[in-house]
Amino acid sequence: MPRVCLCANRLIMLRTQPYMSCETNADSRVSRWVIKVFSDDNTSRVLEVPTDVTARDVCQLFVLKKQYVDDHSWTLSEQLAHLGIERIIEDHESMMEVQSSWSVDSSRFCFRKHHAKYEFFKKPLDFFPEHMVFVSSETSDTMAHSQLIQMFLNSSICSEVCGYLHAREQGKKSWKKFYFVLRRSGLYFSSKGMSKEPRHLQFVAEFGDSDVYTMLSPTKMYGTPTAFGFCIKPHKSDSPRDLKMLCADDERTRTCWVTAMRLFKHGMQLYQNFLQPHLKQKASPVRSISENSLVAMDFSGHQSRVIENPSEALSVAVEEGLSWKRKSYHRLSSQGSPSALRRPLSTIGIHRSQPWFHSKLSRDEATHLIAQQGLSDGVFLVRDSQSNPKAFVLSLCHAQRIKHFQILPVEKEGDSFFSLDDGQTRFTDLIQLVEFYQLNRGSLPCKLKYQCARVVL
Repeated sequence: MPRVCLCANRLIMLRTQPYMSCETNADSRVSRWVIKVFSDDNTSRVLEVPTDVTARDVCQLFVLKKQYVDDHSWTLSEQLAHLGIERIIEDHESMMEVQSSWSVDSSRFCFRKHHAKYEFFKKPLDFFPEHMVFVSSETSDTMAHSQLIQMFLNSSICSEVCGYLHAREQGKKSWKKFYFVLRRSGLYFSSKGMSKEPRHLQFVAEFGDSDVYTMLSPTKMYGTPTAFGFCIKPHKSDSPRDLKMLCADDERTRTCWVTAMRLFKHGMQLYQNFLQPHLKQKASPVRSISENSLVAMDFSGHQSRVIENPSEALSVAVEEGLSWKRKSYHRLSSQGSPSALRRPLSTIGIHRSQPWFHSKLSRDEATHLIAQQGLSDGVFLVRDSQSNPKAFVLSLCHAQRIKHFQILPVEKEGDSFFSLDDGQTRFTDLIQLVEFYQLNRGSLPCKLKYQCARVVL
């Protein structure tokens, strides 16, 4: 018997056995479509959905079913394994239309977090380097940094993204570097240096019937000069010969091109997708507790009382913090003999149940996993160190780069601790370390903000 869930006013049914079909109920005249969605751990679910269901609808279904926190970063990706490419499916896109374009069984939908999904609306300067974004000479007004997004969304402004990219020559395996120009009308390359004269610009692709994808293993599959490959694929073709293959010199450059192409293709619809969850929250406010409504209380006596003196409230807060640290010590020592605290903390393993811990993960695998979930400041995970069996590594994204920090065991007066700043700041376990750096930047380039966790369906 199928389980029935209601999502965004649409009836969506979960089946235990997968199948592919499209049916029409003669009585209700409502068409249904069947899709299969995978997660990062390769688990999957089969859904029977209305033919007009969107990517956002499916994400909301999984959020409700699995009781995930809805932080608006959930997304569906389209992964074409036979081509080694994938892309974010925009929230408004029809799942049926996307799946209908597939011609091979290796294509699939993937459900995961993507923290940088709409980050460019919040921090446009991080995504669009000043030297790559230009306003056409036809427009006399100078574009301020704060108007970057409006420049892309306003169809009356002649804006463009320019820069060098590697391109794979048609029918060949060789790559050559050209100066490219991205406009609303499409993508072009210059046949003469950095010239933008019409007679020197050669048309490459437009986005009305195409989408931009990132490459999963570009160097291995396509021999790209760097690991930052992407391509433009026509809707009606699944042949590698029809891919317009490009490659950037670094991640930030690739992100700029891909994001600009998304904006030029979808325009204001992307901004509406970004605003929709926030507008919904305003329309249906959820009762919450603000910090201003909280008061300090003293429960040490026979009767509780409100602490009105700010100095006394501060001293109580400090004492509570010290008490919390002492409890952490007792928690560790209670797991064995009194000498448990002096053993290498890697043997205790209380962190292994945490969603941000990924055990035996290589540096490259950690980089790939974080990149999949969005290069937004503060995306992080903790993993075992491959070079030191007693140490761990914190992998953290900052400024669209993924950095790796060793967490080393240190000894202090016979006790074992963990530290990532040569013992200046010490922690009894990894959980305490992560909680601290979620609140304090310390020696890190930014606070830990988003847990990079594998999604299970």
